[in-house]
Amino acid sequence: MPTEHDPSGQMLKGNLDLLLLATLQGGPLHGYAISERLHLLSHGAFDVAEGTLYPALHRLEQTGLLTSQWSDEHARRRRVYALTSRGLATLENRRQEWRAFAEGMEAVLWGEAPRG
Repeated sequence: MPTEHDPSGQMLKGNLDLLLLATLQGGPLHGYAISERLHLLSHGAFDVAEGTLYPALHRLEQTGLLTSQWSDEHARRRRVYALTSRGLATLENRRQEWRAFAEGMEAVLWGEAPRG
């Protein structure tokens, strides 16, 4: 995981909620599986510590973007998180915002002429 002094660590912090919502779009998961899936989907770029992951999941649940329930499917009881319909709508809105932001950043960084 990026260190505190690594700018990419600050970027992750500012976008963790979006990343978690996108990770859960594939279906309900427990905390460790969310962390593993995020690591896999990011090609190893993101390792989210438990001390960062669970507070974010609880915050998203408190704001109605996620729901959770206990699962006894495995040998050990686990809390499983899933997107709500509000969470899915938020994910779609944030994706659009991210795309516009990324296009603007690329235009400035690479000196691209405006599209269209």
